[in-house]
Formats: sequence, C-alpha cells, structure tokens
Amino acid sequence: MTELRTDRLVLRPWRASDLAPWAAMNADPVVREHLGEPLTREQSDASVAAFRADFERRGYGWWAVEVRETGEFIGFAGLDEVDDGLPFTGVEIGWRLARSSWGRGYATEAARAVLAHGFGTLALPEILAVTTTANVRSQAVMRRLGMTRNPADDFDDPTAPEGPLRPNVLFRIAAPGTKPSSE
Repeated sequence: MTELRTDRLVLRPWRASDLAPWAAMNADPVVREHLGEPLTREQSDASVAAFRADFERRGYGWWAVEVRETGEFIGFAGLDEVDDGLPFTGVEIGWRLARSSWGRGYATEAARAVLAHGFGTLALPEILAVTTTANVRSQAVMRRLGMTRNPADDFDDPTAPEGPLRPNVLFRIAAPGTKPSSE
C-alpha cells in the first residue's frame, strides 16, 4: 500500500492502534452529522477491514491519516468508487477527521495529496466529491481544492432517509489538461 506524505501529515496503511480512535470518531454525533447515525465499535472495525480489502483489490482507497510530528491518528482521506445507485459514476475523494483536528487545514492538505496521487499515479481523468447540501465545511475544502459544482448535478441520495442527509451536492475536478465531464 502506497504511503503519501505532506509537510504535516502521513497518509498510510491502517494499524490496529487506529481502531479505538477511529471508533471514537465514528461514535461522535458531531463528526457524523452529515454522514448518518453514529457507528458501533463493531461497525467501525468492520469499516477498516473493508478499507484494507478495497486497497488490496483496487490499489487505492482510504488511508489512515496521522500528524507527522506526533504520530497521532486524526482520521482518514482517500479515494473510493462511487456507490451503486447514484445518478453518476466515477471515483470520489473524501476525508473525515476527528473534531480536535478541524480548522487546521489538515483536510485540504490530505486531499491535495490524494488528488495528486489520483491524477499522477492512477491517471484518473476526473475526481468527484459528494456531501450534503448543509455540509458547508466540506464544500469549502472542495472549493479550496479547485473543485467546481454545477447545481444541475445536485441530487437526492437514494440511500439516505428523508431529511437533511438526502439532498447532496456534487463537485468535480478534472485531471490537469482535461475538461470536466459535465462541460
């Protein structure tokens, strides 16, 4: 599994020591506000097993993110195939950080490394990002990355219950030198 490094972060394979802080993040209703119900420890651990399997199968996925200076696990960032049943296909970028790490630019820094890997190493023509219409913090990261939104691409997530998790926005960024598929 490839490891990505930035000035302040390491995006690396998951370790057993990540399971407890990852479960704590997934049990935090503020972290899960735009994702759905908090997860149990078993659900959280199962997600890491799935992340590892996806990386083995595809060669990309969700990296654990740690702070270089301290080695502290702070969340995840990476790439994933768009879920079946959505009105578009492709590869999506994402991130989730512990609340204590919010507001420090870590999400943007990690995502820039992921974009560089997706375009440079994986030769993806385009990378997508999806979030709820209410998740303005993640949308701000998407804009800082140079991603753009066409309101015509907004959609209701068919897997989300009625309510604030259903309306979603779609952002895109094309590989350098190419045009986004929505143009």
